[in-house]
Amino acid sequence: MQTDDASSTAPDREIESLEEFDRVVARGTLAGFRVQSVDLTDRTSALLSTGSAEAVFLGCPMDPEAAAKVRAGGALVFPPVPDLPFDPYRGTLYSAAELFEGLAAEGYEGTPDALAYAWFQRTKADGDIFGSMLRAIHDDAVSDALDELLVGTRVVGVMGGHALERGSDGFAGAARLGRTLARAGLTVATGGGPGAMEAANLGAYAAPFADPMLDEALELLAKAPSFSPSIGGWAEMAFAVRERWPEGGTSVGIPTWFYGHEPPNAFASHIAKYFANATREDGLLARSTAGVVFLPGAAGTVQEIFDNATPNYYESRGEPTPMVLVDRDHWTRRLPTWPLLEALAEGRPMKSRIALVDSVDEAPDALAALRG
Repeated sequence: MQTDDASSTAPDREIESLEEFDRVVARGTLAGFRVQSVDLTDRTSALLSTGSAEAVFLGCPMDPEAAAKVRAGGALVFPPVPDLPFDPYRGTLYSAAELFEGLAAEGYEGTPDALAYAWFQRTKADGDIFGSMLRAIHDDAVSDALDELLVGTRVVGVMGGHALERGSDGFAGAARLGRTLARAGLTVATGGGPGAMEAANLGAYAAPFADPMLDEALELLAKAPSFSPSIGGWAEMAFAVRERWPEGGTSVGIPTWFYGHEPPNAFASHIAKYFANATREDGLLARSTAGVVFLPGAAGTVQEIFDNATPNYYESRGEPTPMVLVDRDHWTRRLPTWPLLEALAEGRPMKSRIALVDSVDEAPDALAALRG
């Protein structure tokens, strides 16, 4: 967790709320701090009376007099960008409630998640450097917030296909996996979308409750098996589960607007949503320092397996991290990824860090054995 000690390292010099701002001002100076997306319109007096040399204000609404004063005092001021459906300077990760705000009244099309995707569709290929700059700033801010969240945690990634439907045995198995991993003290991280990703986040959400809760939740969710044809109905059922069992366990979802047809799931407590899929993919795998479990999937999951295998092969991130592939038939016959992974691992340290299991219920023990 970050502090606001002015003598600490760079990440600890970030101010992301009014409460933090007030504490720092009480110490006498804003010099060298970075203030991210904090509404300072009611803090004019503090801004006029506090030093701000080498401070940076990122998207902070403030009185024009205050803005002129802090600039004159040596600060950089990046003003809010009007008419955007997202905040490029945000200091925290998203929540499901934030991304799906307005769902009941306006339908999914009126939510911040859908509006950000629509903006992305309009601007991603128009060649305008301003749009690409805003996407890059946003994604960097999200990465910064994600790193702050995960300091000191053991993160295990769970990868799998988006097509896995609620009500299926595979969905239930992925949910049990997420619950087991969370109860073992690991932070579950997924791609943040539907299918196997939602199931694993659901399992982590269910971890603090008695076991029957998950069975009941799975039964309720099965009434809306897929996000197609209605994202709204699919999401509303997830929020109904959350309302019945509030205050569930924590986990991370890392989705992308690049795949706009895949909405984020509502069971991840912290959502790091990106515009750039390559940044999202690499960031998710790089942060899964306690290993990754790969459930059956198609092209996207195959890509993730080898995105993870490459730094393990070269040891470019240090010691190889565990990789557990689930469903022997899927990964040896239908999509024969395992033989290639085994061949790559031969004679290298990563060989002792890969495993293939038949069922999802074997995955937690296999992961624990590979971690040693």
